[in-house]
Formats: sequence, structure tokens, C-alpha cells
Amino acid sequence: MRQITVRAFAVAAGLLIAAVSPVQAQSYKVDPAQTRIAFEIGAKGYPLTQGVFRRFTSRLAIDLDRPQRSSVRFAVVSASLDTKSPTLDTYVRGPAFLDSDRYPDIRFTSTAVEKLDDHTVRVSGDMTLLGTTRPESFTVQVERGPGRHFSFHAEFGVRRSRYGMTAGLPLVSDDVRIIVVARAGGT
Repeated sequence: MRQITVRAFAVAAGLLIAAVSPVQAQSYKVDPAQTRIAFEIGAKGYPLTQGVFRRFTSRLAIDLDRPQRSSVRFAVVSASLDTKSPTLDTYVRGPAFLDSDRYPDIRFTSTAVEKLDDHTVRVSGDMTLLGTTRPESFTVQVERGPGRHFSFHAEFGVRRSRYGMTAGLPLVSDDVRIIVVARAGGT
């Protein structure tokens, strides 16, 4: 589940970097009301567990003429996890998974942005979860909205054991699916 949060950061960050605009790196702000950072994880004998992270911070600079100048920093508040089950939320926020008291956030900082086509970018960077930093890379779909607004969508998998989150293996899946849908506007 911790990897999910980290992936979610990475996805949101990548989405924001992908804006198609002919200006030098400009700041963009993610709209929390129009952003959803979700996750899904399976477990043998149980239905798919789904949830969202309700709080995050971000810093985005986008330059699609020179994508290498774009950057994203994202942090998801691990204690903001919501599965709609208070009992499960408390367990997942605890030491077995997210350990939110020791590691209050999951961070992603981009190291490279590559424009793949007019609507897709690949974002690479460093994700930190449970105090462990690993490189991650994912693709982000980008749509230009009115004015200086952009919508982003990314779906990808994170292997939680890479970050030391091994509780429940192999009954609880090692692979966590992250889904990020976001909207950002120029500041």
C-alpha cells in the first residue's frame, strides 16, 4: 500500500509535467477538488481492496518545448488513506504497511521528463516510501483544457516489496495498482 502512495505521487507529478504549452517552465497548481489518487490491491480469498489518498502537496514546472526543464515534486500524506473501512484504514496506516507515524508521506521527485507524443509523456524520478528511495518511471496521458489548464491520467503498478513492505506476502499481492486523475492550472 505504501508503494501505492509513492506511485500516486509519481503519476500526479508526471501528469503535471506533461502539459502541452509553448512557454518556458512555468508553475502549475494541481486542483485538489479535481484530483484523485487511488489504489487497488488484491488478496487471496478477499475482494479487491480499493482506496484513495485524500491529501497531497505538489510543485510543478512545465516546459513542453524543452521537457528536460520540466520538474515535478509530489508528496502524499500516508495517513490520508481512505478505504471506507475505519478498521482497515487503521491497520494499513500502522507499522505493517504504511507506518504513517514514522513515515508521514510518500514522495516523488522527477529526474527526467520525455515527451512521447502530443498527449503522452514518460516521467522518471525517485520515489521514497518507508524511508527507501527507488527509481520509478511511468507514462501519463495529457489533455489540454481551456486556458492554461491540463488534465492528466495515469495507471501503473508498483511492487511494494521493493520498498520493504512485505506484510501479508504472498497472500496479499505484491503488486499495487495506482490510478491518478488530476487537473492543473497555471499560477
